[in-house]
Amino acid sequence: MATRTTGTSRADLIADTALALLAERGMRGLTHRAVDERAGLPQGSTSNYARTRQSLLETAVRRLAEREKRVLAPGELPVPGASPDSGPAVGAEALVAGLALALHRYLTRHIELLVCRYELALEATRRPELREFFDATGRQFREPLMALMTAAGSAEPERHALSLVAWCEGLMFSCAAGSYNRSVPSEEELRTGFAELLRGMLGPEWAGPR
Repeated sequence: MATRTTGTSRADLIADTALALLAERGMRGLTHRAVDERAGLPQGSTSNYARTRQSLLETAVRRLAEREKRVLAPGELPVPGASPDSGPAVGAEALVAGLALALHRYLTRHIELLVCRYELALEATRRPELREFFDATGRQFREPLMALMTAAGSAEPERHALSLVAWCEGLMFSCAAGSYNRSVPSEEELRTGFAELLRGMLGPEWAGPR
C-alpha cells in the first residue's frame, strides 16, 4: 500500500499511486477506486481530486513528467553558451558524459517510470485529448535538447534532436520491455554510444571521446 511520506501532499500521493498502479497492473488496473485503496485514502478521495478518467490520466502524465525531470536532471547537462565563442558552445565530453549519466540512472533505477510512459503513450493514441496533453508535457525535454544540439554545433538542431531522442527511446524500450531487459548498458558503454551518434551527426571534427 502506498503511504504518504512527510511533506507529500494528497495530490502527489494520488498521482504517485496512479503511476504505481500503471506500472504494476497496466491501464486496466488504474481506477479511482484502486487509487483510493492502494493509497489508503477514504473512498471518493481520488474522484474529488480528478473527477473524470481523462483528469486522472492527465494527473498521471503530469506527475510522470515531474519525476522524469528529476531523474534526467537537465540541470546536470552543460549550459549552452557557457563556453567561449570560438568553436561549439558546449564541450563534447561534457555533453556525452551528462547524457550517459542521465540515461544510465533512468535505466538502472527507474524502469517503472518507463513502463508508465509506455502505458500512457499507447493510451494517448486512442484519446486525442490525452495526446495533446502528453505531447505538451514532452516539450519540456525536447526544446532544451534542441538548444544543446545548437550549442554543440548542429546546423539542423531539430532534426538532430529527433535522431538523438529516437536513439534514446529505442534503447530505453529495448532495456525496459524488449529483448535487452537483462542487459542494461554500462555508463561507459552509453558514453561510447552517444559519442558515436553525435560524431555521425556533427561530423568527425566534433571531438567526442573515442
